[in-house]
Amino acid sequence: MKKIDLDQTFGKKKVKSQQREKLIRRVFNKVAPRYDLMNDVMSFGIHRLWKNRLARLANPQARQIIVDLAGGTGDIALKLSHPNRSVYIADPSLEMMKQGLNRHDIPCIATTGEQLAFADNSVDTITVAFGVRNMTHMKQGLAEIHRVLKPGGRMLCLEFSRPQKWLKPFYDWHSYHIIPRLGAWVAGQAEAYTYLIESIRRFPDQEEMKRIMETSGFNKVRYRNLSFGIACIHIGVKK
Repeated sequence: MKKIDLDQTFGKKKVKSQQREKLIRRVFNKVAPRYDLMNDVMSFGIHRLWKNRLARLANPQARQIIVDLAGGTGDIALKLSHPNRSVYIADPSLEMMKQGLNRHDIPCIATTGEQLAFADNSVDTITVAFGVRNMTHMKQGLAEIHRVLKPGGRMLCLEFSRPQKWLKPFYDWHSYHIIPRLGAWVAGQAEAYTYLIESIRRFPDQEEMKRIMETSGFNKVRYRNLSFGIACIHIGVKK
């Protein structure tokens, strides 16, 4: 079976890149009001532990400029925020960011990962959680992240990945049979969560993602598996 690029898929469908971008935007606009609740239900709250780990590894420092890309409602940006540093949420979905503005005042910037609204060599740290796989052109997005980071700046990417073999059958069953039903029950959007599961399945595994980041110019790329590989944090440094 010929492998279809992630850039040209939406769920199980093969689509053009422009159509993919519109469909993904529609998905997040629809689920925005219950996105955080749905994450709690789907992961039994474990996603909060993963995001805490991401924030600790980001290790924010005074006077740094930090961007949480695909930051949505701002749950990670809140963990990084402090009066002695500048933290921004960057996301293409206005609806997602509007939900977050009900509980924080972190600056929000409407921008896609492929065309970041930041100057060259201007950002100390970029975090992105469960957002890289939703970029229309992931490699272009990684190149943009690399462009805006300062030399020595870091990208930290939290994404779903490949679980260990013993866990995979149970994980797959939960993903294909339970999560869409939960999406229909909690968010009223079974189709949206079917897309999310398919995008996870097509996303590069740990080693392949490491190679892609290295090819995109990142140095000292490493990763840490979370929950037996269900999720993974990749870290790369700009030379």
